[in-house]
Amino acid sequence: MTLLRSHLSGTWQTGSGEGRPLYDAVTGDEVARISADGLDLAGALEFGRRTGGPALRALTFHQRAALLKALGQHLREHREQLYAVSARTGATLGDSKFDVDDGIGVLLAYASKAKRELPNDTIHVEGDVEPLGRGGTFLGQHVLTPLRGVAVQVNAFNFPVWGPLEKLAPAFLAGVPTLIKPASPTAFLTAELVELIIGSGLLPEGSVQFVAGSLGDAFDHLTGQDLVSFTGSASTAQTLRSHPGIVRNSVRFSAEADSLNLAALGPDATPGTAEFDLFVKALTTEMTVKAGQKCTAIRRAFVPRAHVDAVVEAVTARLATVVVGAPGAEGVRMGALASLDQREEVRRSVKSLRDAGRIVFGDPDRVEVTGADADRGAFVSPLLLVGDPDRAEPHEVEAFGPVSTVLPYDSTDELIDYAARGQGSLAGSVVSADPAFVREVVLGVAPFHGRVHVLNARDAGESTGHGSPLPQLVHGGPGRAGGGEEMGGVRGVFHHMQRTAVQADPDSLAAITGRWVTGAQRNTTDVHPFRKHLEELRPGDCLVAGPRRVTREDVEHFAEFTGDTFYAHMDEAAAAANPLFGQRVAHGYLVVSLAAGLFVDPDPGPVLANFGVDGLRFLTPVRFDDELTVTLTCKQLTPRESAGYGEVRWDADVTRQDGESVARYDVLTLVAKKDA
Repeated sequence: MTLLRSHLSGTWQTGSGEGRPLYDAVTGDEVARISADGLDLAGALEFGRRTGGPALRALTFHQRAALLKALGQHLREHREQLYAVSARTGATLGDSKFDVDDGIGVLLAYASKAKRELPNDTIHVEGDVEPLGRGGTFLGQHVLTPLRGVAVQVNAFNFPVWGPLEKLAPAFLAGVPTLIKPASPTAFLTAELVELIIGSGLLPEGSVQFVAGSLGDAFDHLTGQDLVSFTGSASTAQTLRSHPGIVRNSVRFSAEADSLNLAALGPDATPGTAEFDLFVKALTTEMTVKAGQKCTAIRRAFVPRAHVDAVVEAVTARLATVVVGAPGAEGVRMGALASLDQREEVRRSVKSLRDAGRIVFGDPDRVEVTGADADRGAFVSPLLLVGDPDRAEPHEVEAFGPVSTVLPYDSTDELIDYAARGQGSLAGSVVSADPAFVREVVLGVAPFHGRVHVLNARDAGESTGHGSPLPQLVHGGPGRAGGGEEMGGVRGVFHHMQRTAVQADPDSLAAITGRWVTGAQRNTTDVHPFRKHLEELRPGDCLVAGPRRVTREDVEHFAEFTGDTFYAHMDEAAAAANPLFGQRVAHGYLVVSLAAGLFVDPDPGPVLANFGVDGLRFLTPVRFDDELTVTLTCKQLTPRESAGYGEVRWDADVTRQDGESVARYDVLTLVAKKDA
């Protein structure tokens, strides 16, 4: 049988020796062998740092996003190929789509978020400028730059496509190359994925590497610029986290580990309500999708004591319709576990859970199987238990398969206490239409959960479900769940970057960040900035326009025209009594409108549209006969890669005749490129 190939240091390589056999989870047949013996992993890490890293860092966030999008589209065209291999891991077609399609979806979601939320630049400027001196000549700013190492990504067996892709996307966007290490039982599917990625030719050389087999001595060669992201058991996470190479170099280590996730049925969700039915459906789904091999699956189902029998009856009725067997066989809704070893691990865990409860559906030792041999394949029945929540086992033992335990509770405080006994989970659900109950439970369990999902009749139609991690939200949890965070939108990108506080004068800070800041030099030219194309503009390009006197007639006309007759603008006596004004003042929006009249160039030109105003603040009242001047300064340029225009952010400072600012804000425009 052929050994799986690794892709390291720019070439496909095969480890030495016969390797460890990998089996089809359905038939028990050998699929491939796996070995990384003799492979130079230290060299692969150095190759990533010296080749992959510089190639990625030369690209902007938007350029990396375009490559991620192209990769997602390429993989989408080859889904059927991945589905076919996925079936050999025991996954049904629905399970395979959950793994493959959702993994591709993460790539596309991150590509989209990067273009919306990150600059078309190689660094990210975070937060506002901090004044560090009274004179404005000493400023502070946080900047994020890519780490100069490799993201070593150790994945679990249950999601051999989604797992690598959800780790790859934020690292790639950050400009950090990836080394993918899959779990052995399903590594043949991850190998197929990587073959497609490398074969696409889309990604820079060295940006993605793959090792089929053990990481060997790789951790001995980690530096303080490398990262490790791990998904797997808590015991393995603890071993890796304490590795001397990680401890010595303070390597960033993120772990997603064991998780006794919960779902709580609210007292209002009595039998016959929509919420009761939603709870039953969610519990059954989480038990059977991927044969319960999901790190987010519901392991503890908390139910008001009065409704335990009704929940058990409803769930067992649904489970009785679940056909277990070979993916693709007629009627099959649940496939096999990933391996025979995993089946034995589930049986051992269920034996411990039975010490604190009883099985009310299923038999851990026998199951009727359609289209396959129940002994050769890694099949197990869905197993529902009713347990004692005051015993330790339901809060400590995770059976990583189609297993869940119903646990009764008598009060909200008791429910929150039981939830905390899990010592940290990835996900929890609260199924209720009672906002007061929902608030109390969510805030009570939040410190122990990375994500809390509220389900009721109002959101059920759009809900993605209890067990679906989303790229926009963090995936991870405290305590026994590993203490890490993955995805979470751009938070996941920033995890792969170094946050540095820069202290400098305004001109130096502007040069470092590529953004004009208050106090930096302005460039006033004879050419109106609105007459310049995107490529011709530079941060600091400036227009000073005015003055424009504000009259009583202006204010009264604006009030009549807009209908804004607020007393501070129109009622002399009431305005005089206002402690902020003491007399009638101009509308703030009149001030902004007059400023626009001063700086706008009326003729057709490169400026295509004004699409927003950010950070508008009215700082000082404008009274009758005050004279306004506006200083408009090009602050930031963001070219759009695939469009004939880009975004320009302008600093607008409106001042009175005494030089005091009356309004400050950013004007956002779309400006054409010269060759568009």
